[in-house]
Amino acid sequence: MPDATGLELIAGDLRDKAAGAVVATSHDRGRAEIEITPEAVLPVIEDLRSRGYSFLASLHGVDYWPEEPRLGVVYELLNMENADRISVKTRMSADKPSVATVTGVWIGANHPEREVYDMFGVEFEGHPDMRRILMPEDYEGHPQRRDFPVGGEEIIFTYNEKSMPGWTE
Repeated sequence: MPDATGLELIAGDLRDKAAGAVVATSHDRGRAEIEITPEAVLPVIEDLRSRGYSFLASLHGVDYWPEEPRLGVVYELLNMENADRISVKTRMSADKPSVATVTGVWIGANHPEREVYDMFGVEFEGHPDMRRILMPEDYEGHPQRRDFPVGGEEIIFTYNEKSMPGWTE
């Protein structure tokens, strides 16, 4: 992990390149985090990759409900030469959550972005195949959101299939 000083130097460089891009930094228990605006995701990710953070270890969604902005995307980046990790976070409102895709930087972001779209409803602008990956295409809602109803969804068996919505002869 970059130490606290190294993290602030990286954040300062990012602030110089894109005013307003860095919202906050955090260095706690050896974990370096940079929170950025959704508009700054692509330039910040590209900049960090040029600094040696060339491995996308994880990309996942977060629901901070009841806080606003509610939805977030977290990118865990790894510099394999120095064994440094850095987390890049961005948060957005649940009204129309959207952020730029990073599939142009890491093709391996394709499926994790689709999963975040499917489970949380965050759309990735410019994604080559933005469609559900885990749930059926006609499924309504996003199951990993914290306000998603737990249970109560009836399972279709042969004895009740004719009574289920959408059943046709």
